[in-house]
Amino acid sequence: MSDYTSFIKPELLILIPVLYFIGLGLKKSENIKDKYIPISLGGIGIVLAIIWVLATTAVAGFQDVLLAVFTGLTQGVLCAAGSVYFNEAAIKQPKKEE
Repeated sequence: MSDYTSFIKPELLILIPVLYFIGLGLKKSENIKDKYIPISLGGIGIVLAIIWVLATTAVAGFQDVLLAVFTGLTQGVLCAAGSVYFNEAAIKQPKKEE
């Protein structure tokens, strides 16, 4: 996991547990089916990461906007994937018997 997290900006690592807890809330909700939770977390992660990038970056032109959106998009996807991975590897899989 440490190799994986080296791709995520250290400031955005907090999104992994945040998305995990959002995922727990979505699971308890009856409005969203379980199969849609990972994609929902991906969308939420992307939005939160883009907000963070735009809030912490000076945007002077169109190229800066594109770079900020790309950075937010990739960071959001990586954080959401980390959240789902944590749920599977640390929570669900140890409970399963082979």
